[in-house]
Amino acid sequence: MEYLYIIIVLAVVLVIGAGALVANVARRRPRLPRARSGAGTLTGGQPAEGEREDAGGGVGTLEAPPVPRPAAPEAEVTVEEEAGAPSLLEVPAPAAGRLVRLRARLARSQSSLGRGLLSLLSGDDLSEEDWEDVESTLLLADVGVAGTSELVAALKERTTVLGARTFADAREMLRDELLAQVGTTLDRSMRTAADDRPAVVLVVGVNGTGKTTTCGKIARLLVADGRSVVLGAADTFRAAAADQLETWGSRVGAVTVRGPEGGDPASVAFDAVKRGIAEGADTVVIDTAGRLHTKVGLMDELSKIKRVVAKQSPVDEVILVLDATTGQNALAQARVFAEAVDLTGVALTKLDGTAKGGIVIAVQRELGVPVKLVGLGEGPDDLAPFEPEGFVDALLGDPVR
Repeated sequence: MEYLYIIIVLAVVLVIGAGALVANVARRRPRLPRARSGAGTLTGGQPAEGEREDAGGGVGTLEAPPVPRPAAPEAEVTVEEEAGAPSLLEVPAPAAGRLVRLRARLARSQSSLGRGLLSLLSGDDLSEEDWEDVESTLLLADVGVAGTSELVAALKERTTVLGARTFADAREMLRDELLAQVGTTLDRSMRTAADDRPAVVLVVGVNGTGKTTTCGKIARLLVADGRSVVLGAADTFRAAAADQLETWGSRVGAVTVRGPEGGDPASVAFDAVKRGIAEGADTVVIDTAGRLHTKVGLMDELSKIKRVVAKQSPVDEVILVLDATTGQNALAQARVFAEAVDLTGVALTKLDGTAKGGIVIAVQRELGVPVKLVGLGEGPDDLAPFEPEGFVDALLGDPVR
């Protein structure tokens, strides 16, 4: 019996100990929040946002609202930032003296047309073979047959009368004759201002000559001279042309007028001039689609653009963009464009990438209009007003002292 009592006492102790242990664990366990019987509400007793009623009519539990944090001060937004435009516009390099600053870009032309001729002409008693080499050098430099014949005849006469015994003598003689061929009396100024209306500049050319880029660089030239510019994206056939032109304009604060892709280019050109008049701009520069000079329909369309624009304002400049690296092929293109529209000037691009600087002489003889602009690199300010003296001096290099 004693053993029975001992076992009963142990059992009672174990039961009491287990109950105490369970109670202690229950006290340490975190209590879950009890579900509310009513709907969770925000101020005014309205159901909390995001609360969803289940199919049985009850309402799901609502998380505690986040602790409100002080609002950060709003950043001040400028008009330029709000419009998506850069806050600071680029300042183009001044137009005056650009060709002088870029003369090193003519080094390749200098190697053949300049230094090549000087090495031939600085010798004594030039033979017929020497003169044939002079003629070949001029032809390879794209001076053209007529220009080469005139230049060789003038050089022959001058060496016969005066001689050219030194390098300096040869340089002075060649400089004078090249300037005579390039022309120092032609009016090379761009008509980019008019009384009581914007001046209109129409830019034309074949595919791949860099027309759209040239339009953007012309805008930079004008802005550098303090003029306000409107750009007309009348190249509606190339999807990226309007975007490209708009990017050029936005850098210097020029407005770009564009139309729907594949739309009527004459309509876009008309709207650009209309915008220029409304805003009192100094100049409207119109970019046209590149077109092969052999396509009659496209050339007729170019004439139509000019006619439509002329209903609002006269066209002051028609600039033909030619790629200097194409040489004599550029002359065939130029002839057809001259028949479609009355050209007033030529912009020669990629002149830094060719050893054929004589194309300046050939183009002017062919068209009877001056070269007004030359492109001497890919930089935004590498388009320069053409200066005959600076061009010839760059070809010949610095005089020997």
